[in-house]
Amino acid sequence: MSCLDVSRMGFKHVGENVRIYAGARIIGCEHIHIGSNVIIDDFVLIYANAPVYIGSYVHIASYTSISGGEALLEDFSTLSSGVRIIAGTDDFLGAGMANSTIPAPYRKVHRSFVHVGRHAIVGANCSVLPGVHIGEGAAVGASSMVGKSLAPWGVYAGVPARWLKARESETILRLERELIAERPFEPLRPPRFTDRCC
Repeated sequence: MSCLDVSRMGFKHVGENVRIYAGARIIGCEHIHIGSNVIIDDFVLIYANAPVYIGSYVHIASYTSISGGEALLEDFSTLSSGVRIIAGTDDFLGAGMANSTIPAPYRKVHRSFVHVGRHAIVGANCSVLPGVHIGEGAAVGASSMVGKSLAPWGVYAGVPARWLKARESETILRLERELIAERPFEPLRPPRFTDRCC
């Protein structure tokens, strides 16, 4: 598999050891900040019409899409195959006409954010809707729909996603400390975005 030359893509910021496979489609690189040790698989679509922050040690698996507004994927987070991060949407209740072919004065679009916390993992084929904060260490089961924010260190699944049980954090956080001691990196600190949504 071949990777793209990230130094030539025009990102707002890009760290070290970033692998973006050639089949990925990224629009709006000028809005995207990427930390270090990141993998973006083939067939990922990122449409950045607002700031998108991807921390360090983040994996975005194949067939995932991120679109619609601001997004923050904190350090050590994972988006499994087929995840849909939807940070903005048309109003479907009748406040305006809906779809991208309609001129702006006739539409009602809600632009928001999606925030995926440190060590959170979103399972395959999940949909995450606008305005959602997935707490640190939360794990979301495959094919779930996340329409409301999720508390840290829980396991969630379903449509809509519901809390199932606590997720063990002690081992993960200990391993993080060990990794950082062995391979220090500078965490990506997004301005204003973290303050607003968390």
